[in-house]
Amino acid sequence: MQFMLVAGLTTLASFAEVVTIGTVIPFLMALTSPQTLYKHAAAQSLIAFLGISSKEDLVLVLTCCFAAASVGAGLLRVALLWANAHFSSRTGADLSISIYRRTLYQPYAVHVSRNTADVIGGVTIKTSGLVSNVFSPALTLMSTMIMMLSILGALVFIDPMIALGALGGFALIYGVIMKFTRRRLANNSERTTRELNRAIKVLQEGLGGIRDVLIDGTQKIYCETYRLADLRMRNAHANTLFLSQYPRFLIEALGTVLIAIVAYVLAGREAGVGEALPVLGALALGAQRMLPVVQQGYASWASIIGSRGYLADTIALLDQPLPEYLDTKPIEPLRFKKEICLKQIAFRYTPDTPWVLNNVDLTIAKGRCVGFIGESGSGKSTLLDIVMGLLTPTSGALEVDGQVISVANQRSWQVLVSHVPQAIFLTDSSVAENIAFGVPTEEIDMDRVRRAARRAQIADLIESWPGGYGATVGERGVKLSGGQRQRIGIARALYKQAEVIIFDEATSALDNQTEEAVMRAIEGLGKDLTILIIAHRLSTLSICDEIVEISNQRILRIGTYAEVVTQRQAANAVSERA
Repeated sequence: MQFMLVAGLTTLASFAEVVTIGTVIPFLMALTSPQTLYKHAAAQSLIAFLGISSKEDLVLVLTCCFAAASVGAGLLRVALLWANAHFSSRTGADLSISIYRRTLYQPYAVHVSRNTADVIGGVTIKTSGLVSNVFSPALTLMSTMIMMLSILGALVFIDPMIALGALGGFALIYGVIMKFTRRRLANNSERTTRELNRAIKVLQEGLGGIRDVLIDGTQKIYCETYRLADLRMRNAHANTLFLSQYPRFLIEALGTVLIAIVAYVLAGREAGVGEALPVLGALALGAQRMLPVVQQGYASWASIIGSRGYLADTIALLDQPLPEYLDTKPIEPLRFKKEICLKQIAFRYTPDTPWVLNNVDLTIAKGRCVGFIGESGSGKSTLLDIVMGLLTPTSGALEVDGQVISVANQRSWQVLVSHVPQAIFLTDSSVAENIAFGVPTEEIDMDRVRRAARRAQIADLIESWPGGYGATVGERGVKLSGGQRQRIGIARALYKQAEVIIFDEATSALDNQTEEAVMRAIEGLGKDLTILIIAHRLSTLSICDEIVEISNQRILRIGTYAEVVTQRQAANAVSERA
């Protein structure tokens, strides 16, 4: 609909330009030779229709017609500018949300393999750049082509030789300019995109790691890296802007010379300057209208070529596939009554990378609390990522009550699963909003929030704060202690009413006393939940029903806390004797 509006206004504006050029000849004739025009056969029908009785009245009517045509053309150009701007803006918004939506629905393996700076740049800056530097210029280019052809048609009707000669000269000049600037514009496009990604990456790293930056005193390094990236990006953008604008001044000078030559030629004809003046005025007005249009078209072309990097990155992000379940009916939770089974699980991220897990068999009964321990890189987190449905096994199968978890039913399983990581992500909003994370504020069930907080053993503390559940936690929970953040993470999992809660080194950054308190809160969650805990320290897992030790991408041993402690002590003793 909006595109049709733009197309319609372009057609009307082009027609208005032709009318303006067409009315300038009788208008100038009325000014220079009113008596001749008054007696002209073509003017008699207008004189009779309007009841004009003198040449002065005819001059007034033609002046009003020319003024009305000029004003009408100007208003239509303004309307076309408004329509182009709003159409481009709406398209930019649609592109941005489409990229963000497609990105959020990508598998976890895709997210861990890419740099978020590229995605953020694509969703925000590159989309805006695409609209302002590619899409909007493309609309302008379409409009200018239609207008240029319309104006040219009017000029050809007035004087074919001069009009076609001028067009050929302008086309030749712009053709030569385009040939020599195309490569430079493409290079500027690549440089702009590359340096933009670098600038966003530096911003993310500097602000995201601000504690380390302040402690290490590395502000100067980050500022200098950002300065160089930003300067190179802006220089490339400035070069593109210059290359798109400078021909205008050359063409305007050439146009002035051309008008002078035409005036000289027309003045040399037998009819003299008086007869030639209306034609000259029409040609001058046509040139005055067409030169900016031609320049606008060239500038639009240069902007598109200079922003190919934005276009390529945006198209790549728009090309991300969406999952099949997206448009299906609301997801029904999977039936989970008995056990989770991992059968012959093997996993690696790509065919040319080492195995992270190999030949893992494990059964977890519903309602059990199972701990996982092992050295860094042993595959603990990857194993539980597979249990959560975030990663698909390279071989083997994850089964829940005998049903294989696949792409088709993955979301039905994930409805029952919640995750409490080491670093809880908290937004700069209220406690209630952080517990009911991802739920619109007006849809938060406060009774459910309070129950979740009570089971996480943090309700008394929250209710003692000014504002209670409405108190803000600060960006990333900066106003809270480590233990408080972890308990809010537990409350978040409980608010979701998950049946399986996975703690991925959720207490490893806490001191011993705080860790004990958090582990007591986990122990008190009840036997209706299946709890899986990853920890670095074996002592952290003393509350678990059984412990799984992973080593060298395989399960080394499974047993109770006491059994694993005994086996480890025996293994250490043998190692010391050896």
